[in-house]
Amino acid sequence: MLQLGISKPTIARAARAARSHGTTIETELLANGLVDADSYYAALARGLRLPFLSAIDPSHVGDDTALDTRLLEPSMLRLNYINKTMHALVPEARKMATLAQAFENKPGLAERMVITTPSAVRAAVWQAGAGRRLRESVSTLFESQARFSARIVLSGKQGFLAGTGICAFAFAATSSALTLTILHVAVSLFYMAALLVRAAAVVPRRRRLPDPLPSGYLPVYTVLVALYREADVAGQLVAALSRLNWPPSRLDIKLVCEADDHATIEALRAERPGPQFEIVEVPPAHPRTKPKALNYALAAARGEFVVIYDAEDRPHPDQLRAAHAQFAVSRSDIACLQAPLVISNGGASWISAVFALEYAALFRMLLPMLARWRMPMPLGGTSNHLRVAALRTCGAWDPYNVTEDADLGMRLYRLGYRCGTVDCPTYEEAPGTFNIWLNQRTRWFKGWLQTWLVMMREPSKLVHEMGVGPFLVFQLLIGGMLLSSLTHPWLIMLLVSTASYLMLGFPSPGTGERALFVLDCANMLASYGLFLLLGRIAMLRDEKKRVGWRWIGIPVYWLMISVAAWRAIFQLPVKPFFWDKTAHRPIPVIDVRQRM
Repeated sequence: MLQLGISKPTIARAARAARSHGTTIETELLANGLVDADSYYAALARGLRLPFLSAIDPSHVGDDTALDTRLLEPSMLRLNYINKTMHALVPEARKMATLAQAFENKPGLAERMVITTPSAVRAAVWQAGAGRRLRESVSTLFESQARFSARIVLSGKQGFLAGTGICAFAFAATSSALTLTILHVAVSLFYMAALLVRAAAVVPRRRRLPDPLPSGYLPVYTVLVALYREADVAGQLVAALSRLNWPPSRLDIKLVCEADDHATIEALRAERPGPQFEIVEVPPAHPRTKPKALNYALAAARGEFVVIYDAEDRPHPDQLRAAHAQFAVSRSDIACLQAPLVISNGGASWISAVFALEYAALFRMLLPMLARWRMPMPLGGTSNHLRVAALRTCGAWDPYNVTEDADLGMRLYRLGYRCGTVDCPTYEEAPGTFNIWLNQRTRWFKGWLQTWLVMMREPSKLVHEMGVGPFLVFQLLIGGMLLSSLTHPWLIMLLVSTASYLMLGFPSPGTGERALFVLDCANMLASYGLFLLLGRIAMLRDEKKRVGWRWIGIPVYWLMISVAAWRAIFQLPVKPFFWDKTAHRPIPVIDVRQRM
């Protein structure tokens, strides 16, 4: 290192980090930006008297199924020329003497060698294997485990049953008041059962969370961020990820962009992110979805664990350490940990205020309860911490499901894995206008419906895989959410009934009409009451202050949810894989160090 011109204090600093992290001096020098990679490897090339390549032409790299191992370990790459074969070598400093001796003993060996950098090897491999990798990211789940894929919206049997059910309902609605009453009772009881599951989260059981583990010998942690048309938040994202309290030499951050999204790619490059960052360009192809992009990048994930973030996310700096500590003390079947998502702009509008209540109830009350019960968890779309081995075993993400998070949570459960939670939050911005909110929520409902249809292709097999209790919880969580959203316009009918009863008198006690009216009123009040109560219990004082009295818009918010649900129903048959992009903008810096 001294011969390369690196100062003694710099080497000493890298040596201390190497001892602490279980790496090498060379790794720490490069990962922390203490030396420039091109200059460093060019100097090693001069020491070996070999040519240096700062970039590799991918047309000289042959693709095969083993090529992606070079993304994980970019130590050597074969280059095919017309009349000869060369090898691009990434040497290690500790092996320089051995290499020099080998080249001296075999003079012809050096003639077939060039020196390059790890980033040059990865860049060439990304391009050389792009077509194959793209096909695999789109088709692997469907071809290997078709029963888990949403590529086919409705199976033949499901289509037949759906058509039969619609015809039967239409016939019953026009021919028998009794049939409608029975249906009304059934829907109301199911609605109430779904509410009772959420009501159980009102009294959370406190648990002592493990302290973060010491910094030594941490595993490699991969961070995946799928971006599309996110040039405006590129600086905020790089800054947020740079604050993660994890050794750079053990951090593998991949910013996954569509190759034709030039504005975002250039904005990210302009930020000059550190060596732990890598920009991955996904060739444009349908479906243009976040899970397809994540699948494409997963081939190069070097970490034992992986976390998913969105472009606008600002995770707590200690979130990786908290997740690692939780994994260390959890049972071996815990494959995923969900961090809470916290809305930072709850005071921007009444929509963002109610959205903040909704997120507080879901991520800080309902999901921790489900984790304690070891029940199926519909994951959030970001801040999922996963064991990479389990993720690959279950087939990774479904590129055809537009809520890949909920689908993955359910599939993990079916395959015997479980999910947990951590308390270090990720801060996000809620949609502030109706149109942005509606497009986002329509996509969510469409994906939840896809997930329910995929899960219900073989109900008896699903019961066998999940167990009776978890199967019922799944129905009440996903099915109950869909049904309650679709049927909420009945509120208008309930208001009309109430008005008529006030004018004409209420039905006599003990009658079926009176009982059904009371049941509907209880469901309506419980819907709004639980929504508000769970959110308020979970929120910190500052969050409650930002929301203020805007929670009074909850009834209108529920009607908006119903509009989005019905919009998703009509969109699913014609645009099942359409991903309606949610626009993001930079937001003021806030303190993200506070835990929940």
